[in-house]
Amino acid sequence: MRKRLRAIGSLKVTDYLSIDQLITTTAPAEADRRNLKSASEIVRNESFKVETEWIMKSNYGSHHLLYAHSKMLAFTLGFFLIWFLCWWMRDKLKIGNVSDKYVFITGCDTGFGNLAAKAFDVDGFRVLAGCLTEEGAQDLKKETSSRLKTILLDITKSDSIENATDLIKVEVGNRGLWGLINNAGIAGIFCPTDWLQIEHFRRPIEVNLLGPIEITLKLLPLIKKARGRIVNVSSVLGRLSLTGGGYFPSKFGMEAFNDSLRRDMKHFGIKVSCIEPGMFVTKLTDCNLQRHGKQELWDHLSPDLKKQYGENYLIQSDTRQENLVKKLSSTDLSKVVWCMEHALTAKYPRSRYSAGIDAKLLWIPMTYLPTFASDYLLAQDIVIDSTAI
Repeated sequence: MRKRLRAIGSLKVTDYLSIDQLITTTAPAEADRRNLKSASEIVRNESFKVETEWIMKSNYGSHHLLYAHSKMLAFTLGFFLIWFLCWWMRDKLKIGNVSDKYVFITGCDTGFGNLAAKAFDVDGFRVLAGCLTEEGAQDLKKETSSRLKTILLDITKSDSIENATDLIKVEVGNRGLWGLINNAGIAGIFCPTDWLQIEHFRRPIEVNLLGPIEITLKLLPLIKKARGRIVNVSSVLGRLSLTGGGYFPSKFGMEAFNDSLRRDMKHFGIKVSCIEPGMFVTKLTDCNLQRHGKQELWDHLSPDLKKQYGENYLIQSDTRQENLVKKLSSTDLSKVVWCMEHALTAKYPRSRYSAGIDAKLLWIPMTYLPTFASDYLLAQDIVIDSTAI
């Protein structure tokens, strides 16, 4: 009988009422009533046991699941911590002596290139500094050791690149060229695209993209001989275009050239890195030059085009640009030079470097936003009268 009652041990408490009613209504004999009451008590006891076991199993299952999740979380955090520590230790490994290694840097008259040439000279590298002007070359010589050699270079002219290549070949000899830093660049004009002519695109692309490509192609045999490094200074704005002008297409192109070059040269033991600086106080962010260039363009616009943008557009645009540069630009150029130095001296250089707080926390994250979101954030210069066409 106990086995039969155990089969109905899952009865709910509400079912006990029907059992009691059954006892009082259908059992005429006192003995039968006692037997049925005993049966009812057995049902209740068995049901309570089953429910208690189910609750205990449920609680155990919940605790077990929570423990499993906690264990998985701890394992994941531990894995990433170990991975980061291993990466950090690997990132700190350096090459050996650099006193016999030659490095050629373009754009050493001012800015990043100028500071890099001085820093690498102090580090012991044999620096070959490409300068656009004789004045820039002389100033750099005064502040560096006799190891540093300057080479006049106009990166937009093939004959100048050929002459620089010949001088570098004589200087490095059989050792080859350990490092090439493509740093030279200009900003051009930042303004609406329909203000511009093709010349405003051509000049930045020649300096920022075609020149570095040509000098890289000329020097690749020397870099292969040393199994050296190539460092391309792009920009965080090679990922995100703010307005019209040739600067942004040139930097987007540099990103593409860097990626294909990195993959092609990997087989020869040449490591290629790309540096993406944010905004720094250099000639590229000189608001006075930008204001003068935009004013000159504005003065030559047709009356209809001026009407479309409105008479106050130029002032509003200049104010926004100056405020942006003032808030985000850093004066610490050494952040970019550190990236160059790490790319040349680390045993395992990084493929990409971002320099500047604005690059890490603003511009690069913005590139991962949906297009409509980044367009909304960047489209600040609003056409005042879009119907005046």
